[in-house]
Amino acid sequence: MTLKDKAKLVYTLLKRDFPVVETPLHHKDAFTLLVAVVLSAQTTDNAVNKVTPLLWERYHTMEALSTASPEAVAEILRGINYKYTKAKNIIKLSQQIINEFNGQVPYLMSQLVSLPGVGRKTANVVINQWFAKKEKVTLPVGFVVDTHVKRVAFRLGLTKNTDPDKVEKDLMKLFPQEEWDDVGLRIIYHGRTMCTARNPKCYLDPEWSKICSCVKLARKG
Repeated sequence: MTLKDKAKLVYTLLKRDFPVVETPLHHKDAFTLLVAVVLSAQTTDNAVNKVTPLLWERYHTMEALSTASPEAVAEILRGINYKYTKAKNIIKLSQQIINEFNGQVPYLMSQLVSLPGVGRKTANVVINQWFAKKEKVTLPVGFVVDTHVKRVAFRLGLTKNTDPDKVEKDLMKLFPQEEWDDVGLRIIYHGRTMCTARNPKCYLDPEWSKICSCVKLARKG
C-alpha cells in the first residue's frame, strides 16, 4: 500500500467513525473563536467552555475586552492554565486587532501569528474553522497539528517526523487542501477516543488494527 493509498483509507475510516465534526470550542464569530483557541493551549476544551460564557458576559465586545485589566480577566479564567499570561494576551490581541486591523480579525496567516499568544496552530484553527468553513473567503492554508494529530499521524505511518511543522508539511502532501480542516479534526477525535496516548483501542477495530502501530503497544500491555 502506498502512502497516498493509506491516507485515503485513513480518511475513509475517519469519516466512518466521525461523519460530522465541529470544533468543540464554543464561539459565535471569528473573535470569540480566536480567544477560545488562545485559552485552550495546554488546557482542555471543556475548561475553556466553562469560563468563556462569563468572559463574554463581562466583556461583550472586543473593545470592552481591550480596556480590561489583566487581573480582572485572570480572575474569570480561574481553572485555565497560565491564566495571567493568557489574560494579558487576549487583552493585547484585542488592542492590536482594533489598532492594526480596524477591529476585524485577519484571515492571513502572517497577520494572525503577529498577534500575542497566537502561533501557527492557533492561526490554522481560526482560518480553517471560520474563514474557510464559515465565511468561505479562503481555503485552509495549513494543517492543525496538536499532540493528538502528531501522535496518530506517527503511529499510522503518515509521517516519520515528530516536529509539528514537519508533521504538518507531511500531512498537507497527503490530503486534499479543501479537506485539511475536517481531516485534522477527525484525527483529533480519533486520538482522543481510540488511538489514545495510553491504552489505545485501535486493536478492537478490524480496519484500524491493520494499519496502526499502536496495536503492538496494546499487545505488549
